[in-house]
Amino acid sequence: MLLVDDEVLIRETIRDTINWEEAGLIYSGDASDGEVALPLIEQYKPDILITDITMPFMDGLELSSYVKKNMPDIKIIILSGHGEHEYIKSALQIGVEEYCTKPFSSADLYQVLRQVSDKIDAERREKGTLT
Repeated sequence: MLLVDDEVLIRETIRDTINWEEAGLIYSGDASDGEVALPLIEQYKPDILITDITMPFMDGLELSSYVKKNMPDIKIIILSGHGEHEYIKSALQIGVEEYCTKPFSSADLYQVLRQVSDKIDAERREKGTLT
């Protein structure tokens, strides 16, 4: 799992409050914007990408669009302070798994992560790549 958000406090809070081992995930790292995140995504090839929408240089929608085109198996969770219909519509057209509006609790994010992780496991079982 890789996290992209320009707010360091959000990144630190998510990193420090989720029990990654219990969630069955490995926290691969984080980045402050999409431009910084791309090399990390290519290096770590995470199963899950969590990204904010509004960030400098490359926003979350641009990053999500690039990832879905080039690494379609990565599941994307968008975190956003924007609940506007246009943002949600754009995210869904790109193919993100979940759209979570801020503020959210650690328990809410944990639940979303478990659901996405379970979906990944089910898809791998179906393909015969998970034992």
